[in-house]
Amino acid sequence: MNDEDTRYEDTRYEDTRYEAVRSRDARFDGEFFFAVRTTGIYCRPSCPAVTPKRRNVRFYATAAAAQGSGFRACRRCRPDAVPGSAAWNVRADVVGRAMRLIGDGVVDREGVGGLAARLGYSTRQVQRQLTAEVGAGPVALARAQRAHTARILLQTTELPVTQIAFAAGFASVRQFNDTIRTVYASTPSQLRDAAPRSAPAARGAATPAAGVPLRLAHRGPYRSTPVFDLLAAEAVPGVEAVGGSRGRRTYRRTLRLPYGTGIVAVEERPGAPAGRRPRTGTTGGAAGAPGPADAGHPGGWLDARLHLTDLRDLTTAVQRLRRLFDLDADPYAVDERLGADARLGPLVAARPGLRSPGTADPDELAVRALVGAAEAERLVLRYGKTLDAECETLTHVFPEAAVLAEAEPGGPLGALTAALADGTLRLDPGADREEAWAALLALPGMDEGTAAVIRTRALGDPDVAPPGTDAPDTWRPWRSYAVGHLRAAAGEFSPPGPNCGSAGDGSGSAPH
Repeated sequence: MNDEDTRYEDTRYEDTRYEAVRSRDARFDGEFFFAVRTTGIYCRPSCPAVTPKRRNVRFYATAAAAQGSGFRACRRCRPDAVPGSAAWNVRADVVGRAMRLIGDGVVDREGVGGLAARLGYSTRQVQRQLTAEVGAGPVALARAQRAHTARILLQTTELPVTQIAFAAGFASVRQFNDTIRTVYASTPSQLRDAAPRSAPAARGAATPAAGVPLRLAHRGPYRSTPVFDLLAAEAVPGVEAVGGSRGRRTYRRTLRLPYGTGIVAVEERPGAPAGRRPRTGTTGGAAGAPGPADAGHPGGWLDARLHLTDLRDLTTAVQRLRRLFDLDADPYAVDERLGADARLGPLVAARPGLRSPGTADPDELAVRALVGAAEAERLVLRYGKTLDAECETLTHVFPEAAVLAEAEPGGPLGALTAALADGTLRLDPGADREEAWAALLALPGMDEGTAAVIRTRALGDPDVAPPGTDAPDTWRPWRSYAVGHLRAAAGEFSPPGPNCGSAGDGSGSAPH
């Protein structure tokens, strides 16, 4: 392709994005951002403000790229609150791995050098590849994430500004103040005062003891019932609990985090189907222009509340919950591909927006997938860390791999936990999926079916077909979702009776 062809494709690509902006299509929120040269602000595609003229619009892959070009976040549409791009969960290359690690807070904890070391590249290579792909380097991306965390704390808690600055990951109060002014064109106090009208009452209750209230945004339709059915079926007592009537349940669990522990409660929210997004353009990035009948499906959110022993863990905890509930998925792309299949079409039509749940703790998921629910419960009671303050039925944090490797070194469990503890097997957000797959299959006692569960759930791979599954290549790259449709149709995830957190006995099963 020559330069003229490339310019033509770029123009066509941007024109399809502008059509999404013109129609205020919320299905593209998080897939890209647009900035307006004449106002100096950047927005999400669904911003309700008057549509700017095409010649004044610039497009960016990330909020950090827009901020790096000198644009401020729109106060009306709050572009930093959109779901993350689904591309980073799908992609297995270094950029996708880097984006997942940055989302997990690695740059804040370990710096750019730590990020590069995890990826196996030099800091210069990581900087160059991220800048070329998303328009911003790791420092800028982490800075944008810190600003978003700070806004959440400012508008949902009454914590002192100084405490919020360090909880959000800033090195100093001055750096915090400068970033808030740059990103939001406001001081921290002004940003707190600009919270929605309903927020002050919530802030009054959002003390550290009461936790931090959150809305975990998702894109398009979200089938919460199968997700909560699965979580209820596999809940391990002491670590997880699911209570309430089906359709209005609350999932609660403990979390091990870099600076401390946490407890989260997430509410089931029945989802409403949303229209399909049109087929993407030939460039393969963002989607094509929506038609009038398809516009305006904004997605939604899951209500959550986080109790953290150290607020510096907020960003990491949120990202892990997003992976657990698969909130950054693109249901339009998934449903378009799978819905065209004769076998899956009726299933997709019956359950638009079906998700492929991940995990809040990859190492924990791997252990549970290997040993099953009964043995996992025994491990929790014997080796799990007891919470300083128990919360009803939540009493422990799942034991670390290093603890299990030392306590029970023999057999398949010992081999798995030793590999996790010494780094031979990595399942973190930046892990190379093919290398992890090879390391899993090399472990004694690890069968391919269990390894497939771990690859799907712990590594977040959207394209896994368990052994023995008739999964044609036409289902790629969404075979994990296809398998989920087949299992949901077979009723595999329906709760067998009272679940953990209710009047039942709380028995569960191994991760599916």
